[in-house]
Amino acid sequence: MALILVRHTRPEGTDGLCYGRLDVPLAASFEEEARALAAGLPPFDHLITSPATRCRRLADWLGARRGLVPLVDHRFQEMDFGRWEGRLWSEISEGEINAWAEHFFEGRPHGGENVADLADRVGRALTCVRRWPGNILIITHAGVVRAALAAAGQAGAWQASIAYASATWLDGLEAREE
Repeated sequence: MALILVRHTRPEGTDGLCYGRLDVPLAASFEEEARALAAGLPPFDHLITSPATRCRRLADWLGARRGLVPLVDHRFQEMDFGRWEGRLWSEISEGEINAWAEHFFEGRPHGGENVADLADRVGRALTCVRRWPGNILIITHAGVVRAALAAAGQAGAWQASIAYASATWLDGLEAREE
């Protein structure tokens, strides 16, 4: 059994933007990115997706090619950044960002979800899907992938760079990105 987490393809117009739950459009490069990603994926038996349009579109695209209907699972949503959603990071006060950095796991100066809640939600979801037989592909977000890497014990998981349209394998407790 392999658990493969895939970050959605590149969104359009999000440079410097704080977006977690915000529904943002995908870049015109969607088809090209999706084809490149699909070429490197092994067969999979289950296809799960975050409810975000940027994830669902990729899940639907992959599912159509693999004969699978994606299962939407809200536990694989990105972190809720509360009142920061849709704002440029440069517009968020330095004091608020510093407060979050000082209390990274439990802080929520934005009024949304904190990192500890994200980690707990993702950990519970992964525990559930690991019970399924076969290979599982999950279309999700960078924050969710980081939470999964942290749960697998990978050092520096919360600072990991997760590329758009990249796949991260979690085999048992080992993690690797391809």
